[in-house]
Amino acid sequence: MRSPKLAALELKRFGRGKLPRKALVALLLIPLLYGALYLCSFWDPYSRLDRVPVALVNTDRGTTVDGERLDAGDEIAKKLKDSKTFGWHEVDAEEAAEGLEKGTYYLTLTMPADFSEKIASSSGDDPATGALQVRTNDANNYIVGSISRTVFSEVRSAASTNASRGFLDKIFISFSDLHDKTAEAADGATQLKDGTVKAKQGAKDLADGLDTAKEKTGELAGGLKKLDGAAAQLETGSRDVAAGTQVVADKVNGAAAKARPFVKDPKGLAAQAELVADTAKVVNKHLKTFAEKAPAVAAVTKKVSAKSSEVYTETCVTGPKPYPASCPKLKEVKDGAAEAAELAGDVDAVVKTTGGDLDKLGRQLTDLEKQARDLAEKAPGLAADLDAAVAKVNALNSGAHKVADGMDKLHTGLTAASKGSAGIDNGVGKLGDGAHRLDGGIYKLVDGSGELASGLHEGAGKIPDYDQQQRDTRTEVMADPVRLAAESLHKAPNYGTGFAPYFIPLSLWVGAMVAYMLITPLNRRALAAGASPWRIALAGWLPVASLGVLQVALLMSVLHYGLGLEMAHPAATIGFLALVTGCFAAIVQWLNAKFGAAGRILVLAVLMLQLTSAGGTYPVQTSPGFFNAIHPYLPMSYVVEGLRRLITGGDLAPVWQGCAVLTAFTVGALALTALAARGKQVWTMDRLHPELSL
Repeated sequence: MRSPKLAALELKRFGRGKLPRKALVALLLIPLLYGALYLCSFWDPYSRLDRVPVALVNTDRGTTVDGERLDAGDEIAKKLKDSKTFGWHEVDAEEAAEGLEKGTYYLTLTMPADFSEKIASSSGDDPATGALQVRTNDANNYIVGSISRTVFSEVRSAASTNASRGFLDKIFISFSDLHDKTAEAADGATQLKDGTVKAKQGAKDLADGLDTAKEKTGELAGGLKKLDGAAAQLETGSRDVAAGTQVVADKVNGAAAKARPFVKDPKGLAAQAELVADTAKVVNKHLKTFAEKAPAVAAVTKKVSAKSSEVYTETCVTGPKPYPASCPKLKEVKDGAAEAAELAGDVDAVVKTTGGDLDKLGRQLTDLEKQARDLAEKAPGLAADLDAAVAKVNALNSGAHKVADGMDKLHTGLTAASKGSAGIDNGVGKLGDGAHRLDGGIYKLVDGSGELASGLHEGAGKIPDYDQQQRDTRTEVMADPVRLAAESLHKAPNYGTGFAPYFIPLSLWVGAMVAYMLITPLNRRALAAGASPWRIALAGWLPVASLGVLQVALLMSVLHYGLGLEMAHPAATIGFLALVTGCFAAIVQWLNAKFGAAGRILVLAVLMLQLTSAGGTYPVQTSPGFFNAIHPYLPMSYVVEGLRRLITGGDLAPVWQGCAVLTAFTVGALALTALAARGKQVWTMDRLHPELSL
């Protein structure tokens, strides 16, 4: 009998009675229990995180920044609730801690009282880091803790970005303010430069003017000194004149007192009058001579002084050494001549400056002479006029004293003026020196202000001046300068789709394992009839492989239409899984045929090895070395890799490689089963009395 007929006969056994039929249905449903139920429970857990109760403790008291209210805690709390990442319950700290310990809440998020203040401090003088406090309890659920770390990492990043955005916006505003102020400073520096140029010219003019003033004040001081000396001499002369007029007055008064008895003697009176007239004439004559000769005397004495100084210099200063022994005498002569020249010059200056007073005195003497002669002429009638004449003499005397007092005051004033002019000359000299230093300093200031203006204009050009849009753009970039441009090739839409390549082969292996619990791996009728080992192997494999194809069709229908599993290559996926279930059936058949009851245990062992080394959850590289070593030698490794490409898409090379490997495993397992069938055709004591029976 051929293998297909033997397989059909094996399946017909399940049509005899209700229980076999139920067993057959159970065989078809076994993969659903492992595949569909597992995937259903894991299909999209992240979409239901809002059902996970977590505690939110917001103790942030907020703060005020630049006149605006900042409540970072409230903002984050609102965003968290709106995001529906978890089922947020806003409670106090005590209730949150108690709920986390008892399992009421899976985690707690606490925003401290100074959270807003620390975020706002980034733009202040004492920046500090704001801390979001997350507490988890792995005794409640470890996965929730892992998920929360990912979620809160994004929350922390978003909060940090918001804080940085505000801080950077202030920096860019400060840049604009700095640009404006620097531009203003540059304009001011330009104005300063222009002003310093004008100030430099003014300082130069001031220095030149003070130099001229120094020369004039020197001349003024010298002139006042000479005038003071001449005034002293004139004061002495006026005092002498006053003393003379006093004597004259005294004499006139005395004479008048004495003359009154004698006015009756005209001749004697006339003679006395003539004497006075002659005397006034002589004095007036010599006074004019003095005034005329004074300039000549000053000139002569000046020449003598110059000549004596020249002789002294040629003899005792620039002449050949040794100098003559007469040099000290010559020096005395030179100094005396200089002093005489100076005195003569002072007298001449006095004569020139007081020429009006001398003329006045001359006129008075002329008047005196005239009056005396008139007196002589009028002597016969002077008795009546005597008192009038005495009064005039006394008036002259009084005027002379007033002149002397005036000259005294004039001398005192000139002395003070001479001392003051010396101080003025010294002060003007210092002012001139200061003005020259000021001129030099302003010259440097002009250069410095020019460099300052140029540098400020250049600096203002380099300082950015951003408008609102530019500030917003740069703030956005600098607050979050690196963004993850995540792109997933052939992205799995949900958690279940990603795990389907792992759970589907698991369910098919379990399906084959349970099938061989109800179907014998080797057909007993064929064994008893002495059929070919290959025919026996195929007869035992075909029923389970056929059931496996039905299991694949049922499982994938439920996954696709029930759970919504979308496959990039649906037909290829079904064909690949048919090959998978045939391979698994061949391997399970061989283990059961070769090892009997122990083979069922080996089937479970091989399943465990495949589950732990297939890389269905984490990359196999993260597993210990043993699992990495056996990974290439187990069929489920290739099944998982191939299903990933068939379901989510991608290069199909792993699929073709998996097909080749699964075909090799299938043929190899059937060959080994044929060898086992050949051995089973010989009865031994172990077969008649097995040590273990399941």
